[in-house]
Amino acid sequence: MHEARLYRKLEENTVRCSLCSHRCTIRDGKQGVCGVRINRGGTLYAATFGKIIAEAVDPIEKKPLYHFLPGTLSYSLGTIGCNFHCEHCQNWHISQQTLEMEALRDLAPEQGVERAIRSGCASIAWTYNEPTIWHEYPLAMGTLAREKGLGTVYVTNGYITEVGLRELSPMLNAFRVDIKSFSDTFYRKVCGGRLQPVLDATALAKELGMHVETVTLVIPGQNDSMDEMETLIRWVLDTLGPDTPMHFTRFHPDYRMLEVRPTAIRTLEKIYERAKELGLHYPYLGNVGGHPYESTYCPTCGSLAIERSGYAVRIRGLDDHTCTECGGRIEYVSKID
Repeated sequence: MHEARLYRKLEENTVRCSLCSHRCTIRDGKQGVCGVRINRGGTLYAATFGKIIAEAVDPIEKKPLYHFLPGTLSYSLGTIGCNFHCEHCQNWHISQQTLEMEALRDLAPEQGVERAIRSGCASIAWTYNEPTIWHEYPLAMGTLAREKGLGTVYVTNGYITEVGLRELSPMLNAFRVDIKSFSDTFYRKVCGGRLQPVLDATALAKELGMHVETVTLVIPGQNDSMDEMETLIRWVLDTLGPDTPMHFTRFHPDYRMLEVRPTAIRTLEKIYERAKELGLHYPYLGNVGGHPYESTYCPTCGSLAIERSGYAVRIRGLDDHTCTECGGRIEYVSKID
């Protein structure tokens, strides 16, 4: 197996991983919370390096990323494992799987880049499960991808350490992060993590020059109070700025939250409208196909700039970064330098 990066050897063949904010101390023969970083004889190995379980060519809007290369395709890869254990996980069948899963198949970093180019994609996204725990593989593939002019995307829970994120920063363009709640109690109870490391990593991604978009799955009775949503929105405004796209997504019952009802669309609409009132330029609703709040509107005059219905995208009132109605600027990443 491939030796891991970002760990320290301790006494008696024990190691301490410094990749994610669990900072697991792992005894010989054991694995971290993620299930895929394994100590063998005092050496930490990245057991899923070069091993994938999901591969697809997706619209970039599926990530969802609305202000990063809009209307393009993204070559998307996932493997098994996660450093969270969210009770509402929609990809639990792979994120909670073990290394014995027979469906894993090999894909070298060079092969991934070649497939992305052949399929006409503008970017590569590591997604479907948590890419942080796959660190060495996206790092290798992403470095090659950037040399070929491709964009690079993490679809992440944001539970990466500063040292891990700084190591990725030369190759990583977009940090699409789930902020699952603005409550540490929610994170501890529902996800098996903490809130502050996610906020710290998200702020650092912005500081390092990555394009940042946030997603919050709004779960009835769990994280849907307007007070909590306002606190989250204000944090984004103060820390990341008003041009940061925020996606508020409709919950559907899954995994261990089968008894919770789907989010009322009016609840999402109220959150969207409050975000606009507070000064956020680009709030969006997700899992509500065909809703007008999927689209991008000019923050200056309110005219329709990019129309969306599901993953279908149509440029309506946008010329490069300029609103064709008022001349106001609309921020998004249109190309990779």
